[in-house]
Amino acid sequence: MTQGRLKHFGWGREGEGLTAEEEAAALDRYPRLFKVEHFDEVTPPLLSEIELRRPRLAPPAALAPFCSSETYDRVAHTYGKSFSDYVRGLHGQYDNAPDVVAYPRNEAETAAVLDWAGSSQAALTPFGGGSSVVGGVEPQLDGTAYKAAITLDLRHLNRVLEIDRTSRAARIEAGIFGPALEAQLRPHELTLRHFPQSFEFSTLGGWIATRSGGHFASLYTHIDDFVESLRVVTPCGSLETRRLPGSGAGPSPDRLFIGSEGILGVITEAWMRLQDRPRFRAGGAVRFADFFTAARAVKAIAQAGLYPANCRILDPQEAHNTGAGDGTAAILVLAFECADHPLEAWMNRALECCAEHGGTPEQASSADGHREGAAGLWRNAFIRMPYARERLVRRAIIADTFETAITWERFETFHDKVKTATEAAIRDATGRPGQVTCRFTHVYPDGPAPYFTFHALGRHGDLLSQWRTIKNAASQALIAAGGTITHHHAVGRDHRPWYDKERPELFAGALRAAKGALDPQGLLNPGVLVDPCDSARRPA
Repeated sequence: MTQGRLKHFGWGREGEGLTAEEEAAALDRYPRLFKVEHFDEVTPPLLSEIELRRPRLAPPAALAPFCSSETYDRVAHTYGKSFSDYVRGLHGQYDNAPDVVAYPRNEAETAAVLDWAGSSQAALTPFGGGSSVVGGVEPQLDGTAYKAAITLDLRHLNRVLEIDRTSRAARIEAGIFGPALEAQLRPHELTLRHFPQSFEFSTLGGWIATRSGGHFASLYTHIDDFVESLRVVTPCGSLETRRLPGSGAGPSPDRLFIGSEGILGVITEAWMRLQDRPRFRAGGAVRFADFFTAARAVKAIAQAGLYPANCRILDPQEAHNTGAGDGTAAILVLAFECADHPLEAWMNRALECCAEHGGTPEQASSADGHREGAAGLWRNAFIRMPYARERLVRRAIIADTFETAITWERFETFHDKVKTATEAAIRDATGRPGQVTCRFTHVYPDGPAPYFTFHALGRHGDLLSQWRTIKNAASQALIAAGGTITHHHAVGRDHRPWYDKERPELFAGALRAAKGALDPQGLLNPGVLVDPCDSARRPA
């Protein structure tokens, strides 16, 4: 069956979205929260109503068969899925649309596009599935000497090329989307077991380039853990790292490209470590009197070496918003899975840790506990959450998230400072109270990854400035209190000011030097992670 194309505005494919019942449920709490009876609603323009400037360049004849300057291709590759992206898309603002979108079918065509970009003085943006929530894929050329913008979409590099069943690894093209990847591994009873929320609409290369974090709460969750070797095309040539289970031979070349966000080269293939598909599961939900008490139980679980697949706390309001609770208790969604052995001992020990902190299981744990009760309700809400944003932004509802990580001994003070700063920024930006909730997405023996959600009622025409006031205040609070600006959402352009504060300046110089060696013209994703190089800046 042929799947529909991805939406040019919104989450998922054309024809997909919230049902009327889901939309009503998503909107239900906001009139009470904001004390309003109705919302001013703006409808996004149809694709046929969007006006774009004429392309500033055309592909040479050899590349034309896999390049497009059609309206859909240019519009669909202008933005990712950040709140800022949605606001501008809502109002038909596509000033930064790429001039050409290239869909290479192999590595040689990928290299040819890089050569063309260099000879044309065009910026080139690598594009996976376009699910960036941090401004990571928009071609911004203002203030630079670039003459045009090319976006490179690797969706045709979508195969599992080779499987090593003995070592449990596979050589995989970088443009493959999550479902296709898992479908090709399934006959071999293998899985990459990397399931970010964007899994259905994001690619392996995008996961590697942005240091993606998967759904699983501990142990094998970051894409870093799975990369065995890489093939990368850069403007100065191609390279392939050696495939090994581990190495102590100097700084890792793989690590240079993992998290490089497309500024150093285009990842075309990777050997990835796999796992046997799980056969044993145990899970359920546990209630706690409050969020901090639940956090202490999670710390005990993390430090016990149990490595749960899911170990997410939802604060009482977050639990209520997602239907997993009634707002009177924090909810811990707890689950284990394994391909090799039953998990009752692990689950029982985790529940003992919970009981030591006053936790009460919602029901007896079971193999399907992660799909039942509060755990199942939260899981369904988590999967459907991204579809709500395109409906909320039409009504000037600012609903956004930010995530971080902090060590355990600082967590409680950190949480309160960040939440207080964000709540104050909502009042300053909108003139009325909003709501800030928190959950854990990942846990480590030395600290959690808190994930905050904020809700505010803005005004059409002012949404971007209102959102930015809130986002900036929250980001500043994260850095001032000792956290990271991002645990798994990447840096892009939205997080650049705080990434610059977080990283040591000497390292920033080393990163700029690496970019100069691999991309001396500064073609690749200018403005992400580092400023455009001197040769690409427009003279003052």
